[in-house]
Amino acid sequence: MIDLHLHTTASDGRCPPREIAAVARRAGLGVIAVTDHDTVAGLREAAEGTRSQGIRLVSGIEITAVQEDADVHVLGYFFDPEARDLGLFLASQRGDRLRRLRAMAAKLAALGMPLDVDRILDAAGGASSGRAVGRPMLARALVDAGYLESRRLAFDLYLAEGQPAWVPRRAPSPAEVVEVIHQAGGLASLAHPGLLGRDEWIPPLASSGLDALEVYYSDHSPELTIHYRELASRLKLGMTGGSDYHGDPAHGSERPGGCVLPPEAFEGLEALRSHRDGTQ
Repeated sequence: MIDLHLHTTASDGRCPPREIAAVARRAGLGVIAVTDHDTVAGLREAAEGTRSQGIRLVSGIEITAVQEDADVHVLGYFFDPEARDLGLFLASQRGDRLRRLRAMAAKLAALGMPLDVDRILDAAGGASSGRAVGRPMLARALVDAGYLESRRLAFDLYLAEGQPAWVPRRAPSPAEVVEVIHQAGGLASLAHPGLLGRDEWIPPLASSGLDALEVYYSDHSPELTIHYRELASRLKLGMTGGSDYHGDPAHGSERPGGCVLPPEAFEGLEALRSHRDGTQ
């Protein structure tokens, strides 16, 4: 089985990168991609684990873009994690994540819920670790401090767009992210388009070089899966898929392999990769 959407503690997952392969093996997976947000910091440890478990690891990432003030997540696959320009780009992305985390923490403090941001960052390996920080860390800290009963409440009452502690991102456009992934030798896929709900953005993005759609996703209904499979076919795009596993029942699938990519779709991605390699 194939799951191309897994997160680790290198971003907002709960499973350390060195353990993700064992978790995947227990779920019966044979091919995985670790797609942490705006970082490749977990890929080396994950690769060590997959080698020992006999699992194939595809290099992956989930990069945040912004269009019309909406977050748009672009998945990257088969790229070179050591590509210099990609590293510089991701460092900028993580810098904005840190700025945003501190700004939201300041708003929470003004609301009577102070948090020790440096302690949160230290728990994530430090601000210079290459790991990505985000709102889930604030949500967990609010629960740990006893301010709220659940992480879901933290988002619903304070951290979601329009709520008192919300701070907008500064991020590139989806088309710019696609180009960054291409420059690193990878394929770019629009993540969970059913959650985004802006299908009108997909054809122009396909014209700008988007390679695939995440058709198979844990929160896509059977009807949405059919819809995006047909849209991908019509736009001559590949198909990706996965569970969006975080090791957190409040976020994505509860287990790796909760949603998988059909083998024939993966073969299509490999064909796209070979074609792109041949045209560069």
